[in-house]
Amino acid sequence: MRTVSIDVPDEIKVPEKDLEKLIRVELALRLYQKGYVSLGQARRISDLSKWEFLELLSKEKIPVNYDENELKKDLKVIEQL
Repeated sequence: MRTVSIDVPDEIKVPEKDLEKLIRVELALRLYQKGYVSLGQARRISDLSKWEFLELLSKEKIPVNYDENELKKDLKVIEQL
Protein backbone atom coordinates (compact mmCIF):
# COMPACT_ATOMS: atom_id res chain seq x y z
CA MET A 1 0.00 0.00 0.00
CA ARG A 2 1.25 3.49 -0.79
CA THR A 3 1.34 6.32 1.71
CA VAL A 4 0.19 9.79 0.73
CA SER A 5 0.61 12.85 2.90
CA ILE A 6 -1.48 15.97 2.49
CA ASP A 7 -1.59 19.36 4.16
CA VAL A 8 -4.98 20.13 5.66
CA PRO A 9 -5.78 23.80 6.27
CA ASP A 10 -6.39 24.75 9.91
CA GLU A 11 -9.75 26.23 8.86
CA ILE A 12 -11.14 22.73 8.37
CA LYS A 13 -12.81 22.07 11.69
CA VAL A 14 -12.48 18.30 11.87
CA PRO A 15 -11.03 17.00 15.14
CA GLU A 16 -7.48 15.74 14.65
CA LYS A 17 -8.39 12.26 15.89
CA ASP A 18 -11.16 11.94 13.25
CA LEU A 19 -9.33 13.42 10.28
CA GLU A 20 -7.48 10.33 9.02
CA LYS A 21 -10.60 8.14 9.27
CA LEU A 22 -12.70 10.76 7.45
CA ILE A 23 -10.16 11.06 4.64
CA ARG A 24 -9.83 7.25 4.29
CA VAL A 25 -13.61 6.79 4.10
CA GLU A 26 -14.14 9.64 1.62
CA LEU A 27 -11.28 8.40 -0.56
CA ALA A 28 -12.65 4.86 -0.55
CA LEU A 29 -16.15 6.07 -1.46
CA ARG A 30 -14.97 8.20 -4.39
CA LEU A 31 -12.54 5.60 -5.75
CA TYR A 32 -15.28 2.97 -5.61
CA GLN A 33 -17.86 5.31 -7.15
CA LYS A 34 -15.53 6.06 -10.07
CA GLY A 35 -14.71 2.38 -10.59
CA TYR A 36 -11.02 2.62 -9.67
CA VAL A 37 -11.30 0.01 -6.91
CA SER A 38 -13.47 -3.00 -6.11
CA LEU A 39 -15.84 -3.22 -3.17
CA GLY A 40 -13.28 -5.23 -1.20
CA GLN A 41 -10.48 -2.79 -1.96
CA ALA A 42 -12.64 0.19 -1.01
CA ARG A 43 -13.68 -1.39 2.25
CA ARG A 44 -10.04 -2.13 3.14
CA ILE A 45 -9.04 1.48 2.35
CA SER A 46 -11.89 2.74 4.54
CA ASP A 47 -11.04 0.25 7.31
CA LEU A 48 -14.74 -0.64 7.59
CA SER A 49 -16.35 -4.07 7.57
CA LYS A 50 -18.06 -5.15 4.36
CA TRP A 51 -21.47 -4.54 5.94
CA GLU A 52 -20.51 -1.12 7.29
CA PHE A 53 -19.22 -0.10 3.87
CA LEU A 54 -22.36 -1.39 2.12
CA GLU A 55 -24.48 0.58 4.59
CA LEU A 56 -22.41 3.70 3.88
CA LEU A 57 -22.83 3.22 0.11
CA SER A 58 -26.58 3.04 0.62
CA LYS A 59 -26.59 6.15 2.79
CA GLU A 60 -24.54 8.03 0.17
CA LYS A 61 -26.79 6.68 -2.62
CA ILE A 62 -23.85 5.08 -4.41
CA PRO A 63 -24.89 1.94 -6.32
CA VAL A 64 -23.19 -1.33 -5.50
CA ASN A 65 -21.20 -2.81 -8.37
CA TYR A 66 -21.54 -6.48 -7.48
CA ASP A 67 -19.83 -8.58 -10.12
CA GLU A 68 -19.84 -12.31 -10.77
CA ASN A 69 -16.49 -12.88 -9.03
CA GLU A 70 -17.75 -11.29 -5.83
CA LEU A 71 -20.88 -13.44 -6.00
CA LYS A 72 -18.77 -16.60 -6.35
CA LYS A 73 -16.66 -15.62 -3.32
CA ASP A 74 -19.77 -14.96 -1.24
CA LEU A 75 -21.31 -18.29 -2.28
CA LYS A 76 -18.14 -20.12 -1.21
CA VAL A 77 -18.31 -18.46 2.20
CA ILE A 78 -21.97 -19.43 2.55
CA GLU A 79 -21.17 -23.05 1.63
CA GLN A 80 -18.58 -23.18 4.41
CA LEU A 81 -21.09 -22.11 7.05
